[in-house]
Amino acid sequence: MSAAASSSPKVVVVAEFYPSNRDPVLGVWAHRQALAARDAGADVRVLVLHRLVPPRASFGAGAAAAFGERLREPRRQLRDGLPVTYVPFVSPARDAHYPSWGAWAAPSLALALRRLRRSFGFELIHAHNAVPAGDAVFRARIGKPLIVSVHGGDVLYTNARPGGAEAVSRALGAADLVLANSEGVAELAHAQGAASTRVVHLGADAVTQQGTRALAPPTLVTVAHLVARKRHADVLRAVAVLGPRHPTLRYAIIGDGPERVALEGLAARLGIAARVEFHGQLEPRAAIEQARRGTLFVMPSTEEAFGVAYIEAMAAGIPAIGCRGEPGPEEIAAAGDGFLLVPPGDIERLTQRIDELLSDPQRLREAGQRARATVAANFTWERCGAQTLAAYRQVLP
Repeated sequence: MSAAASSSPKVVVVAEFYPSNRDPVLGVWAHRQALAARDAGADVRVLVLHRLVPPRASFGAGAAAAFGERLREPRRQLRDGLPVTYVPFVSPARDAHYPSWGAWAAPSLALALRRLRRSFGFELIHAHNAVPAGDAVFRARIGKPLIVSVHGGDVLYTNARPGGAEAVSRALGAADLVLANSEGVAELAHAQGAASTRVVHLGADAVTQQGTRALAPPTLVTVAHLVARKRHADVLRAVAVLGPRHPTLRYAIIGDGPERVALEGLAARLGIAARVEFHGQLEPRAAIEQARRGTLFVMPSTEEAFGVAYIEAMAAGIPAIGCRGEPGPEEIAAAGDGFLLVPPGDIERLTQRIDELLSDPQRLREAGQRARATVAANFTWERCGAQTLAAYRQVLP
């Protein structure tokens, strides 16, 4: 092993989605993996591709305020002891032009990397998502080994836009190693041009004791962006059906998004509005704490490449329900017990699974114990950090 590979690798993480003062939740998984790699022995700095133009939805009366908020974001921050620099760039609208964002971000990223190199002699670059981060690093021509992490939805989203498949293939083809969050996503990356892939699962904080489910009423919980593919509506319909058998059952929804108004309306039409709590988007630690007060984590979502929210709940001894046929849920279920799968869109089967657990306290308790054991053995941040560090050392010369 070379001297570089045996010492603490000096790594620059480049990401579009990353927590900030403006949005402490955005891309928190990238931050947690960076922290895990640092704790495992890597020397890490972070550069965030900070787009100054706000989303189109912000335009109108609040456009000036949204733009000003982005301008005021401090360019240098210390997040959990990790130095983070926000690299501003401008680009056209996301929907039509997202595959080109790597080209728009590359000049300012190249300048930031060269400046950073004067004080921090980094050995490799770890980009989160092929586009725009991986593509921007490729275009910056820095001459260091490149690792690109892909998470499934990022590739599929970009592929669906003109020029997207070419941009993804360019970035993955330029990578010395592609990290995937599941075997299914690794296969997707390979089909898109990745020469070498490695699966590194994201993690959850280990919990030594059973989750706090002191709430008197049994409570289902979901932590997710409120979009159709997360299928909160299926859970609402299951709650309505279960009402006669479980009259105190409640449903806690943590997260926000474009489906919130429709979901609130559905809860009202089903006659269960009083049982459903919309907590909105919470700071990551608060979201995890709230989820761990629940009885059963339920998220029968589709297009789920992994699903950190499942394992965060399971780590506290809360069984989880996901959707069959999805890369992440299938992989979590294969790793151990405490995670149940239902067919996509099958509300009857989802209702049955929930009823089976809520009606049998001992079975519920044992499922929670197995869930916690599954996470402890396979999906901790310590394990993620060790695997990420091993990936870094794999590509060092």
